[in-house]
Amino acid sequence: MSDFTHFNEAGFAKMVDVSEKEITERTAIACAAVYVNETTYELIKTGGMKKGDVLTTAQIAGIMAAKKTSDIIPMCHNIPLSGVDINFELDDANCIIKIAATAKCSSKTGVEMESLTAASVAALTIYDMCKAVQRDIKISDIQLEYKAGGKSGEYRR
Repeated sequence: MSDFTHFNEAGFAKMVDVSEKEITERTAIACAAVYVNETTYELIKTGGMKKGDVLTTAQIAGIMAAKKTSDIIPMCHNIPLSGVDINFELDDANCIIKIAATAKCSSKTGVEMESLTAASVAALTIYDMCKAVQRDIKISDIQLEYKAGGKSGEYRR
């Protein structure tokens, strides 16, 4: 177990001690994609969904989720976020809502989990707001696209 950072000497789960790490500026961008049919896509684009403005609600939900990441991911550190942004790209040809969630902080640990949580919850919110119209919505491609800061440096998919 000595190679695993999230286990103590007895083999039980622990939160990694980051007290000796340097505070650095950190950024992470995660993406997700929501696949819908043409009817659902048009309702999202035109604001015709009965539950309200789907993308604005998903944006707010994603930001709120990033702020709560350490409450839902067991070994995740509670870090002070300096910014969270959610952007949507609408793929008209394929009826896909592409989500990009950016999280930033000045901390001793990264914001990958916050950006991944934000993208995931934004996608889940789109599903929730559209499920009355379409049951076979697909959420896919949740992944880290970019990270910068800290000892491991920059990563780009």
